[in-house]
Amino acid sequence: MSSAPPMASAKATVEALAFSEAKKAFILNDLDPVLEAMVQDVLKSLPESPIDFMIEWLRKKHGGSGRDPQAQTTKTVLQINKELKKELESMQGFVQEVGEMVVGEVGAAEEEPEEDEEEEEEEDSDDEDWGPPPAPTKHGRHRASVSAEASGIWNQKKAFEPPRHPKTEEQSERLRAILQRSFLFSSLDESDFSVILLAMKEVTFEPGERIIQQGDDGDFLCLIEDGSPECKLLIEGEEKVVKTCTVGDVFGELALLYNAPRAASVDATDKCIAWQLDRETFNHIVKEAAVKRSTMYESILKKVSLFYSLSDYMRSQVADALQPETVRKGDFVLRQGEEGESFYLVEAGELVALKASDDGETAEVMKYAAGDYFGELAMLKDQPRAASIQVTSDTAKVLSLDRRSFKRLLGPLQELMLKKSADYS
Repeated sequence: MSSAPPMASAKATVEALAFSEAKKAFILNDLDPVLEAMVQDVLKSLPESPIDFMIEWLRKKHGGSGRDPQAQTTKTVLQINKELKKELESMQGFVQEVGEMVVGEVGAAEEEPEEDEEEEEEEDSDDEDWGPPPAPTKHGRHRASVSAEASGIWNQKKAFEPPRHPKTEEQSERLRAILQRSFLFSSLDESDFSVILLAMKEVTFEPGERIIQQGDDGDFLCLIEDGSPECKLLIEGEEKVVKTCTVGDVFGELALLYNAPRAASVDATDKCIAWQLDRETFNHIVKEAAVKRSTMYESILKKVSLFYSLSDYMRSQVADALQPETVRKGDFVLRQGEEGESFYLVEAGELVALKASDDGETAEVMKYAAGDYFGELAMLKDQPRAASIQVTSDTAKVLSLDRRSFKRLLGPLQELMLKKSADYS
């Protein structure tokens, strides 16, 4: 599967940012070439101290920058390094600003279904919503992971009595099937699931009615049973539709999960029937389970060499998207020749890769244990599965990442995974 040239990809990303044309031109023509050259040299050298290496790299570049040589020689090395550190911090701050814009605005637009992803949207759009809430730029921080806590009126612990809204057996089963597709609810045990089902109440919104206002505090989430509400972001003073929800989608959970203001507005375009879950029930039942699971998965990811280069922020995003599955001895997680739709990480247990030759003989080509991963090649190369993966221990636990989340979150690791593909030969 071919990828766009780096410059073309960078240009497309920058063009989508809510920056002035002057800033966009500065990023593409001045900032990006310097950063790209510096990163390439860092990756070639793999220094023990990347920051010191980059300071020295910038110092060498500044030697031919046109400064007054006589004035420059009067400065001590310490003074020069301090100046370079300030410039490096400035560049890092500018890059962070770009990253926050990408996460807060461009990332939302990318969630719109492509022509070949319309079927996938129905399955996993409830997990991704319109993107993470905007970062608190006043303090220069990224959005917190699921395990982060914020102070405020919504975090006050008090006696909890969940609401009860009785439903028919058919309604309960329909809600259960939809909720089990969301990472927020799929890890709940049966007793907690029953509490959530009873706590959700039916609500109706008329065409044109604003369900959620961007920037407001959030006190509920909604699960759509009927209707197609639109999610809108305020970009450069104008509201733009970034996603059209469908039956089974969940929206409004991000403000509850991350203790942040509403990340977008949601309007009903037709008569919308939804199931609403209040913040208090969400915090006591769903959030605590999600926090524990996300913390555990982040700990697992930190031990996997593939994810060493990811920032804590990106690692938390991967952890949030992982779906757990328990398989037993003899089970096949995937089979050779199948279309690849998921990437897998082994949490516990042992598995083997079996490859069938043209003459029908099957040979064991790889073994997997906790911390190993498989299934990436079919998605990287857009080819059928190269081998079958079978469980050899009594049980095994695997964590899966669907195709769309894989491309969105692990794109920067594509080259590293391709280099390891020789192990499957």
